[in-house]
Amino acid sequence: MEKFDLIIVGSGPGGYVTAIRASQLGLKTAIVEKESLGGICLNWGCIPTKALLKSAQVFEYLKNATDYGINIDSVNKDFSSVISRSRKVADTMSKGVKFLMKKNKITVFNGFGKLFENNTVKVTDENKKEIILHSKNIIIATGARSKELPNIKQDGDFIIGYREAMTLKKQPKKITIIGSGAIGIEFAFFYNSMGTDVTVIEYLDRIIPNEDKEISKELRKILTKKGVNFLTSTKVLNTKIENGTVNLEIESKDGSKELLDSEIVLSAIGIKSNIEDIGLDELNIKIENEKIVVDEFYKTNVDGYYAIGDVVSGQSLAHVASAEGIICVEKIAGLNVTPLDYNNVPSCTYCSPEIASVGYSEEAAIEKGYDIKVGKFPFTASGKAQASGKSDGFVKVIFDSKYGEWLGCHMIGEGVTDMISEAVLGRKLETTGHEVLKAVHPHPTMSEAVMEAVADAYDEVIHL
Repeated sequence: MEKFDLIIVGSGPGGYVTAIRASQLGLKTAIVEKESLGGICLNWGCIPTKALLKSAQVFEYLKNATDYGINIDSVNKDFSSVISRSRKVADTMSKGVKFLMKKNKITVFNGFGKLFENNTVKVTDENKKEIILHSKNIIIATGARSKELPNIKQDGDFIIGYREAMTLKKQPKKITIIGSGAIGIEFAFFYNSMGTDVTVIEYLDRIIPNEDKEISKELRKILTKKGVNFLTSTKVLNTKIENGTVNLEIESKDGSKELLDSEIVLSAIGIKSNIEDIGLDELNIKIENEKIVVDEFYKTNVDGYYAIGDVVSGQSLAHVASAEGIICVEKIAGLNVTPLDYNNVPSCTYCSPEIASVGYSEEAAIEKGYDIKVGKFPFTASGKAQASGKSDGFVKVIFDSKYGEWLGCHMIGEGVTDMISEAVLGRKLETTGHEVLKAVHPHPTMSEAVMEAVADAYDEVIHL
């Protein structure tokens, strides 16, 4: 039996980041991973999808080169090469995590990890060889997978999840995407840009329903103009595969039904935590709503066992898992730590235009009882956006009228996922609207739209 100060089951952005921080704190650390270092995010999610989206953006640029005074005789794409590049990027990053494990003297065990009592983990590798590990502290970071509904069963060929969506051998002529969250929207943009006929089905009354309503409206307008077809307030009743085609029976809000045929259906209805068969029931670790129950420092109801990331409640985001893991291990190490402020976690969607947000939406702020000031600045009034040929979108800010607290920030436009950090940091430091307004922003930049939006909220806007 090998003994460690800390064992982490799962090596995604929660697991491997936590392991590195643990090593920095002097803890003898081990990671158990059944597949590839870096987990879903690095190998099948965040990173390879961004590579696909970059290819789509380059292709769009080239198709519209004449808008910039550049004449190109012909533009085409090699779909298989686009997919291949994405996989190479993922492979490179996974090797990077392997290097970090070695650099930080973290022991990696490849195999399926199952928890047992007395703070032990049994690791079974692909050859059925078993090894028993022991640690006073065990962190569960097993992540999540594509969620399935009984009437939308994934077969990997016609009805697929995000893994298959980024490794298709042949570009489909027609694809239907069920779900308009970040995953659904990013793939909708990618396949539409590649020339595939794309339809997005959303059960709720608007796309990207977790974002501010104005952001949802703007994105739908932009993507519709690009040729994406949206069916909101629509549910899928049944799926049937006939003659190489997926037939979807759908129902609209008014009760009317119709059949929708598609070459490929991508199920993007959400994710499901990987908590089955890892020993939780045997240990009597508490589970609610398919999530492991933890306290504010990620301790379960059983001493010595912790959980972070997609297996606990909260936003299913890579940076959330990393932050939770660092807080958890610093608490284990005896440091003075504070709980994570989930209301100050930024959310990003990497379609084109990008979406980024943090804090309260306008609707949520009003529901909380705040008297608010709202400012908005369109990128059509931005010199940098106009010069770049990327003037779609806007920045929207929300402030508390009484104290000037920065309640929320919502952006849609070119490069906004890199701009949102200003709002995150500002809110963390309890910055007021006047402080943001008086902070000199560089010109010409996309980021000065934040200052202009704040100026609009306080009736001091210059360029509107």
